[in-house]
Amino acid sequence: MPTLRGLVSILLLTFTTLAWGIPLILLTLVKLMTPGRRLRRRVLTALNWVALNWVGSNLWWMRHWLRPRLEITLPEGLSCDQWWLVISNHRSWTDIFLLFFALHRRIPMPHFFVKRQLIWIPIVGLAFWAMEFPMLRRLTRAQRERNPQLARRDREATERMCRHARERPIAIYNFVEGTRFTTAKQAAQGAPYRHLLRPRAGGIAQVMGLLGDRLGGILDVTLDYENPAPSFWGFLCGREGLVRLKARHLAVPAWMLEGDYHDDTDYKERFQSWLNALWQDKDRRLDASR
Repeated sequence: MPTLRGLVSILLLTFTTLAWGIPLILLTLVKLMTPGRRLRRRVLTALNWVALNWVGSNLWWMRHWLRPRLEITLPEGLSCDQWWLVISNHRSWTDIFLLFFALHRRIPMPHFFVKRQLIWIPIVGLAFWAMEFPMLRRLTRAQRERNPQLARRDREATERMCRHARERPIAIYNFVEGTRFTTAKQAAQGAPYRHLLRPRAGGIAQVMGLLGDRLGGILDVTLDYENPAPSFWGFLCGREGLVRLKARHLAVPAWMLEGDYHDDTDYKERFQSWLNALWQDKDRRLDASR
């Protein structure tokens, strides 16, 4: 029965993606032919509407077909009329839909930092490109040192997103660990946490420098799975177990708006210390829930 449920879930996800993919492709073609940023913004608004309805359609069938066991805790004061930075730990592809369950239409259209390779996923990759998500390379320190130009292109992609984001409220989602948690990755990193990987500060620091004055705040999300080895397939089969999602609203510290992460060593160290302390607290809270 769980396998059958999973196969039906894949069919439903495929159907909604294909159905909303048709207007997405048409609007992308219109955007390509539209001159001027002002007119493209109108097309982008329509693309956002398509994406929001794709998310809503999937949440509807997931809620009624999978009936996931979720405990969601959200702060007051969320609004679609403000800019937000959402940061979270990362355990599974399921995380994305859990964030949608919690925040869909409570804050603006989400924009993710996505791996460049995902552009090859049919329809979804096109959506990432058309909606101007920053497409980043996941570079090791050795790769960055060997070819600084690649890291510079990632920063330029983030700059473009933030520059365009000033035109309308958006929510920027970032899994700051950079990859999904596994015990093997944790051991390879020598991470000083029991339930988390090391967080990376560069992406969110750049968002702060470019968009921090517009942000209504930071939403710090903690995902806590009852299943020690969650998977998207397990979620689609309806056997993931209880998941707790807790979000808390953090004000943007004034000092974050006054430095340059890439050129100011003191600012960089302070930002990394802030994020590491946040992750230490998150790890303690995850430990306490076990």
